[in-house]
Amino acid sequence: MQNKVITIGEILWDVFPEGKKAGGSSMNVALNLHKQGIESRFISAIGHDENGKELVNFLTGSHFGTDLIQINAALPTSTVVVQLDENHQATYTIKQPVAWDDIKTTAENIKAVQQADALVYCSLTCREDKSKKTILELLDHAKTKIFDINLRAPFYSKELIEQLLAKADILKINEDEIVWVKESFGLTGNTDEQLLKQLSSQFNIETICLTLGDKGACVLKEGKLFKHAGYKVQVADTVGAGDAFLATFIACYLQGYPMETTLDNACKVGAFVASQPGANPEYNKKIYHMSLE
Repeated sequence: MQNKVITIGEILWDVFPEGKKAGGSSMNVALNLHKQGIESRFISAIGHDENGKELVNFLTGSHFGTDLIQINAALPTSTVVVQLDENHQATYTIKQPVAWDDIKTTAENIKAVQQADALVYCSLTCREDKSKKTILELLDHAKTKIFDINLRAPFYSKELIEQLLAKADILKINEDEIVWVKESFGLTGNTDEQLLKQLSSQFNIETICLTLGDKGACVLKEGKLFKHAGYKVQVADTVGAGDAFLATFIACYLQGYPMETTLDNACKVGAFVASQPGANPEYNKKIYHMSLE
């Protein structure tokens, strides 16, 4: 039986100096799952505007269904200004409010989540109470809850992150976010392994993925740490690389791959996306077997 995953969150245009590219972490994860043979569906909202129509056309052109994307007549489709530094690291200016700040709970959404193997959610989509309420309601119906912490200043607080961590079965966090979590929740570990074990214990999270940029990633699963040194590539930009990593991790995890293989595949796809411009370069499942070094 084919695995099914629902993601909920942002759909938007990343606006680069040279032009706009379709993006949003939640949409990126859904599209990457789709490319890897997972039946994924995406809950979000667009405005009744040209940017929204173009995003629907983009997804349709990628052979991805848009039936769970709501149209909001009162709020615009989201746009994000992306700036890259000399190391191709991205910073984002995220406009507010936008259509995905007002995602509504529907009977169709609840049914989709109930039928799926997992629901993927992130903190950014919870910056407004309306979408936060919908996410919390849908989490009550999810079999496996996957939290991409996705901290974007100033759209988070200790109270919000605590609430969302408490729901998670699987957590994905990056090297900058773990520093904030350590300080905010009083973790005392001096190594990645110690920090992940303390975080797992404090919030009862079975599996935690920590991405480390060009230094690879590690995963704590049921108390055991797995490490990968990552793949060295010429970085075009980092937009979407973490989303590609997470989607690959989820795809391999649900299909029962050994953790070593899962982590290797996730690092490989994340590195490939970092080597390409924008968040959603074309590839297929054969990417697992390609050589990056």
